[in-house]
Amino acid sequence: MDIFLMSLAVSFAVIFVAELGDKSQLMALTFATRYKALPVLIGITVATAVVHAVSVGVGYLLGAAIPTFWISIVAAVAFVAFGLWTLRGDRLTSDEQEKAQRSGGSAVIAASVAFFLAELGDKTMLATITLATQYPGWGGVVGVWAGSTVGMVVADGLAIAVGRLLGRNLPERAIRIGAAVLFFVFGAWLAYEALAG
Repeated sequence: MDIFLMSLAVSFAVIFVAELGDKSQLMALTFATRYKALPVLIGITVATAVVHAVSVGVGYLLGAAIPTFWISIVAAVAFVAFGLWTLRGDRLTSDEQEKAQRSGGSAVIAASVAFFLAELGDKTMLATITLATQYPGWGGVVGVWAGSTVGMVVADGLAIAVGRLLGRNLPERAIRIGAAVLFFVFGAWLAYEALAG
């Protein structure tokens, strides 16, 4: 399979899973109670595209500087850590909740700024850096960037849609556990590849 398509598919899946139950989804729901869904999704897309471009750049540089075996081992440990982080759960702080509810001006600008700040240092940013170390070359870099960006936007869009249909009664615990299990599987797969190769 072409490295672009492989990195696109894997990044989409990993970031989609990482976003399940994340504070960004909660923020998306909060914004959607005040604004129309489309401007909120545009704001999420802008912020995600910028943050993930930086993340992919960092991952690409790390991938070029560190031996592949160690990158795979560190990535495996990182995915296990992301699984544990996901099990712990994420909540909006009262400050984040307040900003999402009272932000004035354009919904696109408000959502872009809020999501940009919320994503800095978040597990989806760190997962994108980790993924970029796994797929070298421009095809891999572009695939990771596009897949991670679309994965996050789709996950947040799904949260908005399902949240509007079901209210806030989503099975948050089940979603968290399922996402954590998938992270553990990705971590085990990377560790196996590193040790078997």
